[in-house]
Amino acid sequence: MAISSTPQAARPLNRQDMKTLALAALGGALEFYDFIIFVFFTVVIGKLFFPPDMPDWLRQFQTFGIFAAGYLARPLGGIIMAHFGDLLGRKKMFTLSIILMALPTFAMGLLPTYATIGIAAPLALLALRILQGAAIGGEVPGAWVFVAEHVPRQHTGYACGTLTAGLTAGILLGSIVATLINTSYSPAEIEAWAWRIPFIVGGVFGFIAMYLRRWLHETPVFKELQEKKALAAEFPLKTVLRDHKSAVVLSMLLTWLLSAAIVVVILMTPTYLQKQLGLAPAVTLQANSLATIALTLGCILAGRLIDKIGGGWTFILGSSLLGTVIYYFYSTVLQDPSTLYGAYALAGFSVGLVGAVPYVMVNAFPATVRFTGLSFSYNVAYAIFGGLTPMMVSLWLKTEKFAPAYYVCSLSVLGFLIGVYLLIHDKKAAASA
Repeated sequence: MAISSTPQAARPLNRQDMKTLALAALGGALEFYDFIIFVFFTVVIGKLFFPPDMPDWLRQFQTFGIFAAGYLARPLGGIIMAHFGDLLGRKKMFTLSIILMALPTFAMGLLPTYATIGIAAPLALLALRILQGAAIGGEVPGAWVFVAEHVPRQHTGYACGTLTAGLTAGILLGSIVATLINTSYSPAEIEAWAWRIPFIVGGVFGFIAMYLRRWLHETPVFKELQEKKALAAEFPLKTVLRDHKSAVVLSMLLTWLLSAAIVVVILMTPTYLQKQLGLAPAVTLQANSLATIALTLGCILAGRLIDKIGGGWTFILGSSLLGTVIYYFYSTVLQDPSTLYGAYALAGFSVGLVGAVPYVMVNAFPATVRFTGLSFSYNVAYAIFGGLTPMMVSLWLKTEKFAPAYYVCSLSVLGFLIGVYLLIHDKKAAASA
């Protein structure tokens, strides 16, 4: 596998770079909020969109199934948008993904429930979730490629980490909005109508993000490819699958690590704590907000670190920290819930390792097929691992209360091995240079 760097001259970050990073991160935060707000209301959505006589575990399983549908739809949307992103430009697809997210999110807030239209309610919810998945499939890889191609190569890690921090800030925004809903309204009011507010607000956020992106410019890397008439000469995905198999496998394994950390520790844990410890939603969401703030900081630090010491040592050290802290978090909180806030914040910080993931994936593909290669690898892997993880862990929890800890710790071992591989690869590349 030949890891190619972004062909940008070495120079300090300038004002335009920082503006691009800020706008891209803010837009990404608003769009990612739209995608994940669903998970914070899985309990009430399960009650409202499925038959009332359904067993609680089955209702939760099917609700997470609809959540997973968004992930399963990501590859198609991502491949299509990445195809045109490699041929027509990064910015065009970067902007299109916004509107494809905003409309279904807004529509979710207006959906009739099972009590009103029966089985059509969960089917309509499923259809809208699929549209969301198609949109986010183009958004996340496109955003990483966009910022990486705007900054000097020695700051690629920082750019990717900052963008990832923006995406995680979308999770924080979702957690804050969910906390406000749960503290401002009674459970009866939330079930009656207040659950709709976050989705309607999310639609508005999407239109704001679309407006912000009008100030962004096409990447210098893509402009250079256009000027030199060096764009992909054939179907980009064909080139990726034929010539860059090792980069695809590496990117998929990294995505598995990323999905395990984000989906389990950040998205599933509030519901997990409510079920296992009987904690109030407001309490778990407040703790989740602290964890997500720590995650955001961790992403930026991981990006800085990988620019300084490279991918090998970053993943060896970061994965070791992740496995240790995650096991400590779940085992400690289940025994002593009073440690929730501090332990969850520490866990969130350790998950910040995911901020280093896009650096490796962006540099694993040449610029001509970078968007397609990253998008295909990331979205297919996320569809498999991110989409199925909630259901797998939910079923595992029926027999093992430490299932989330065991799952994430297993993936931290994978992250450690990836770090060793990157270290060996970098040494071989340096020796042959």
